[in-house]
Amino acid sequence: MCGKFTAMYSWREVVAFSQPLVAPERKDGGDGSNDEEVTYGVAKLLPVIVWDAETKQRKIVPMRWGFPSPKDWRRPQPIHARSEGIDTTRAFAQAFKEGQRGIVVFKTFNEGEETLTSGGKPKTIQWTINPGDGIPRGFAFVWRRFEIPDLPQPMLACCMVTVPASEMIRRTIMPNQEDPRMPAILEDADWDTWLGETPATPDQAKATLRTMEGVTWKIAREAKKTKPK
Repeated sequence: MCGKFTAMYSWREVVAFSQPLVAPERKDGGDGSNDEEVTYGVAKLLPVIVWDAETKQRKIVPMRWGFPSPKDWRRPQPIHARSEGIDTTRAFAQAFKEGQRGIVVFKTFNEGEETLTSGGKPKTIQWTINPGDGIPRGFAFVWRRFEIPDLPQPMLACCMVTVPASEMIRRTIMPNQEDPRMPAILEDADWDTWLGETPATPDQAKATLRTMEGVTWKIAREAKKTKPK
């Protein structure tokens, strides 16, 4: 299951790509012109594209990846939402039906191969999937607002929507998994529907969540990080 991906663009470039957008003010005071490629993981803030019905425009909102756990809001759980039950699962149904849906543009994403070490212990091998063609693509997310007593303002948190893994990913990375999954990657023509920019029923929005097949993307084992000497 995807728990890490790299951003397709800097914050400024996301705005330029998907106009009209309103970018959030950066806390570091910068304008984003020197942003480098960023790797996003669970519990990190993601640049989520949403549709603002009041202003009739798209905007970027920073949201934490992972809903707050009922036991401890600091713990992100869940982080994924299965597409099949997104309109019926208690954690997601109301937000989905009310149009609290977003998109995060990506460059590459990771999936884990579950295997065993030579000693028989569980081991996860990280693989990186790279479309390699420079075409902007977006993950589907669903988001909610949480009132948390420990925080001075509401937390905006999001979960990545998943679909059954493609034949390519099943064969290469997940041949031994009973229920292999991958992120829901939206077709370009479906962005408006998913965001709620164009009028659509919940069923029509749900229909945009399809497994992306027929692609020849590059898949490679993630390089091991070397410790500095």
